[in-house]
Amino acid sequence: MKISVIGGGHGCYAAAIEMVEKGFDVTLWRRDGNALQALRQLGHLDVKDAQGERRIQIGTHKDQLSLTDSLEKATQQAELLIVPLPATSHDTLADQLGPLLRDDQVVFLPPGTFGSYLFHRAMRKAGNDSQVAFCETGTLPYLARKHGANKVVISVYATRLPTGVFPSELSAHAFSVLREAYPSAEPIEDGLSGALMNAGPIIHPPLIMMNAGPLEHFDAWDIHNEGTQPSIRSVTTALDNERIAVREKLGYQPSHFPLANHYAAEGEEWMYGRGAHGKLTDSGDWRENIDLHSHRYMLEDTRMGLSFIVSVGRWAGQPTPVAEGLLSIASAITGQDLYAQGRTLEMLGLDSLSQAQMRSLLTYGIQA
Repeated sequence: MKISVIGGGHGCYAAAIEMVEKGFDVTLWRRDGNALQALRQLGHLDVKDAQGERRIQIGTHKDQLSLTDSLEKATQQAELLIVPLPATSHDTLADQLGPLLRDDQVVFLPPGTFGSYLFHRAMRKAGNDSQVAFCETGTLPYLARKHGANKVVISVYATRLPTGVFPSELSAHAFSVLREAYPSAEPIEDGLSGALMNAGPIIHPPLIMMNAGPLEHFDAWDIHNEGTQPSIRSVTTALDNERIAVREKLGYQPSHFPLANHYAAEGEEWMYGRGAHGKLTDSGDWRENIDLHSHRYMLEDTRMGLSFIVSVGRWAGQPTPVAEGLLSIASAITGQDLYAQGRTLEMLGLDSLSQAQMRSLLTYGIQA
């Protein structure tokens, strides 16, 4: 299978490495031509994970990673496009990809913040009527960090990826392709269900807001280690319960993948398996300098992800007071109305839909 990985972030490099190691024909696209050229000159990607250290060669042979700065080339050659990029990149990328996509391609957004709809809409606005399946899941398939230009440390691989497809009528084809690359992908109802599995807006906003003092005081602070204390976990649990209540209000079925299972040693396995939180903190890779005005935990998970949950709750008639409170605090910190800037149903033009109209959209997509 031919796969293109779109982007140059931590998860993008991890995905490219894993897909090459699985034997696929893989191309990595980066917008940053200088960074791509530097990587090409280095000639390899180094990876370190629980299996040890090894090297992925860059080149044009079957078992090597190809590089390109042409989005058209990356799109044309791919049966599966993996897009492990922040939701903040989606608007521009969706407009660029829209005219290029073709029938039977699968686009995987891990996670998506309802990016599945955004990419589908951009394709239709470009006059492209292709049947393309847009999939989104609850988290990146990896806990990974880049160390320099060409080294990646992967602390954890996802073991369960609850994934929804937009439009859902293409789910059977989507999973026939996606599961070749990610056998851990588990079908759920649709793209909105996939968006409401996103763990980032649940775990990160309480951690950054309730650790604001040490984050601004110390040069580096680990919100997942010292920053994860019982009082903060209580807020995270309450916030996650609101997410689950919104899902239930919309008729989505268990498992809702409660975040509490991420921390628990027993019970239902979460997306990263059991014991993942300990592996994350042991790695030391999340002891970092987090600027509360510019970090993706604020700009993506709070401004976009938390706003999305609040907006769906308002549309469905399900209160989300903890989410709204955190969003208000974040707006006070940044001095901006983050809900107004967020990825909301209002911003997407979907807030006036009835539930029946929403179900039709989720099933069939935008109809001519």
